[in-house]
Amino acid sequence: MSEYKPKIVALVCNWCTYTAADLAGTSRLSYPAEIRMIRLMCTGMIDQKYILKAFLDGADGVFIGGCHPGDCHYIDGNIKAEKRIGGTRNLLSQFGFEPDRLALQWIGASEGPEFQHNMTAFVERITALGPSQVADRMIL
Repeated sequence: MSEYKPKIVALVCNWCTYTAADLAGTSRLSYPAEIRMIRLMCTGMIDQKYILKAFLDGADGVFIGGCHPGDCHYIDGNIKAEKRIGGTRNLLSQFGFEPDRLALQWIGASEGPEFQHNMTAFVERITALGPSQVADRMIL
């Protein structure tokens, strides 16, 4: 039997977290290959349906990374995302997912090492939770 490798979707802000990921790469800081990054202009545009779809399509965890509060290029998009994510955690439990499978973290553009640390910690957390049990019950 092969070692479990979680499927992680990362929805990241173009201006901060994606840039931090780029900095981590150019600085040769390695982070887990299980991350599938989707670059968005702002975390404020994330709708609950994107998160739910990722889980229903088999993601074991969803990581959302955005600008620090006060640094959003779209003024308060990250604050809107934070409010939306709080409600999404409640919704996830109704669908049978552990709310710990969803993370929101502020990572600035110059924080490549912080990006590496957060990605590694999130993958370790999801690995400890194991595969999503809901995905096993889905009829696709």
